[in-house]
Amino acid sequence: MSENPYESPKVDEVSVAPPQRARYRKLWWWLGCAAGVVLVIAILLPAVRTAPEAARRMACRNHLHQIGIALYKYEKEYGCLPPAYTVDADGRPLHSWRTLLLPYLGYEDLYRQIDLSKPWDHPDNRKALKTEVDVYHCPSVEDTAPGNTTYLAIVSDQSCLQPGKPRKLSEIEDSLQFTIVVVDVDPPNAVPWMSPRDASEDLVLGMLRSHTPQHSGVIQVLFVDGSVQYIGQNVHRKTWRALMTATGHDDKVIDRDGF
Repeated sequence: MSENPYESPKVDEVSVAPPQRARYRKLWWWLGCAAGVVLVIAILLPAVRTAPEAARRMACRNHLHQIGIALYKYEKEYGCLPPAYTVDADGRPLHSWRTLLLPYLGYEDLYRQIDLSKPWDHPDNRKALKTEVDVYHCPSVEDTAPGNTTYLAIVSDQSCLQPGKPRKLSEIEDSLQFTIVVVDVDPPNAVPWMSPRDASEDLVLGMLRSHTPQHSGVIQVLFVDGSVQYIGQNVHRKTWRALMTATGHDDKVIDRDGF
C-alpha cells in the first residue's frame, strides 16, 4: 500500500476489516460497469453543450460517476478517502480533494504542475488554476466563471470527507447508499475547482428554497457507494440532514422511495 502524502493521522496498513471490505467488492463490479458508460459519454462530450437538458443532465450524472470511481481508486491505493482539503503546518487549507483526485481522472500531467506545498491560489499554481477540467464542469451550467465547479463535497464534523484528515471507509457508520459525499450545487455557489471550499449542510439546505437549480427542480448527488441519484427540492429537510451525515446513525429516517 502506498504511503498517503496527504494524511494527518497515520492510516493503518489494514484500513478496512476483511468483513467490511467484502461488501465493497460489489461496488467495484458496479463501478466498472459505470466506467464503460462514462467512456461512451466522453466520446460524445463535444456535442453535449448543445444537447437538450436531458442529455446534459445525463452527462453531469456521468461526471459524478467518474468522481465516484476516482474516490474508490484513491481509497484502494491509500486505504482511506482523501481529506476534504490538505493543510499546512499551521492548519491552514492548501488544496481541495478535487486536486488530489486528478491522477485518477486522467489528469496526471496537470497534477504534476501543481505545487502541493503552496496554497491553491499561489502564483506558482496560477497556470494550473486556469486550466479547465471538464469532469468538474456540469454541462447545464453556463453562467459561471471559467474553471469554476458546482461539484462540492459535503464538509462538516459528521461528513464523509473530513477537513485536513482522511477517513477510512470502516469509519462511516451510516449505510454507504444513504451517505452523500458530493453534491451538484446551484451556480451561485460554484467555486474554483482547485479551491478548498466546499458545501456546508446549511448551504445545501438553502438550495431547497432556491429557484436556480440547473436540473429542473432536482439536485444530483453522489453517494459513498458510487451511485448517483436525483433528489427533489421538496424532500424533507430532516431527510436531507440524515443523508449528509456519515456517523449520524439516522438511516431509519430515510426512505429512498421518497426521492
